[in-house]
Amino acid sequence: MKTTQTETVIGNARIVLADRVIEQGWIAFADGKIAEFGEGDAPAGADDARGDLIMPGLIELHTDHLEMHFVPRPKVFWDPVAAVVSYDAQLATSGITTVLDSLRVWREKGAEEADGHAGLLADAISAARDAGILRADHFLHLRCEIPMPSVVDEAKEMVGRPDVRLMSLMDHTPGQRQFRDEAKLRTYYRGKGAGKTDAELDELFAQRFEYQRLYAADNLRDIVALAQSHSIPLASHDDTTEENVADAIRDRVSVAEFPTTLEAARGLHEAGIGILMGAPNVVRNGSHSGNIAAVDLAREGLLDILSSDYIPSSLLMAALQLPVRVPGIDLAAAVRTVTKRPAEAVDLPDRGEIAVGKRADLIRVHVARDIPVVRSVWREGHRVA
Repeated sequence: MKTTQTETVIGNARIVLADRVIEQGWIAFADGKIAEFGEGDAPAGADDARGDLIMPGLIELHTDHLEMHFVPRPKVFWDPVAAVVSYDAQLATSGITTVLDSLRVWREKGAEEADGHAGLLADAISAARDAGILRADHFLHLRCEIPMPSVVDEAKEMVGRPDVRLMSLMDHTPGQRQFRDEAKLRTYYRGKGAGKTDAELDELFAQRFEYQRLYAADNLRDIVALAQSHSIPLASHDDTTEENVADAIRDRVSVAEFPTTLEAARGLHEAGIGILMGAPNVVRNGSHSGNIAAVDLAREGLLDILSSDYIPSSLLMAALQLPVRVPGIDLAAAVRTVTKRPAEAVDLPDRGEIAVGKRADLIRVHVARDIPVVRSVWREGHRVA
């Protein structure tokens, strides 16, 4: 192989391919794409990876972590573009090179700080992208809380954007799905932000029950039709029962986010719907809501995609922990859950694996004391972290 000035060659690395791991190999990329890779010694002049992993850049389908940068404290709103840039840097240094930023598409009385800012944040992402100051490749994931009165109108305002890649159908009405145990939902809200009193929660829950009764059925029909008319993949959310699975099949969803029971996961899998679980669930070895553990689904062959959800660094940690927790999953298979499979779920065929001609979205990872450290990040061949 002849190297050129536009090529980067890295040797002495463990190369994670889609179906196997090259224990000692090299990789070359040029003009934003993977040019070659091989086993054994690298060509002369290659950078020495010192035995570190070279993996595809991670692909994140569901993270609302941007909200923590935009509203870092109750009633404190940060400059939205600055919040996007800070959040983006955290993603990149966690190994994430492609992200679907999950934006709340609804307004709710009493939750104004986090809700109602989807358009503002989407504009901030676009502004940062146009300025060339983003490290990762950003798309949008519209989180639609189906019972909310304004959700259809707000989704219509967002859905025409070219960077919308996924819409999720959510319903957090107390007593169902993720929070079948209403007491756990109360505990969640008491610990969130400034917290809420029991009286405030009584009022909030009564309002949500009323919203579901008045709006959920019509809104669900309209949101599904809206997504399908724009050819945007749909995700279900927190499927729990056979009825939830039947609804997901009827609505032709592509991805099931965070199913809460083994029965639901089995039904979704049998229907050919990809199952997405939280990487923090893997790292913590259980759900913070007390639902099914992601590792238990992995042992049953029911885990397709991992998402960092609220902790960007958890995505890489979980992928590297899966082969230890689940002997039937090797490293290549574990890495597919955070690279190739999420890319396929949202129709991004140009990335997600190390293959000739694919985008040179790559990360170099060193593992010390079982903690992965991202040492280098390339997006389309350019070093970004």
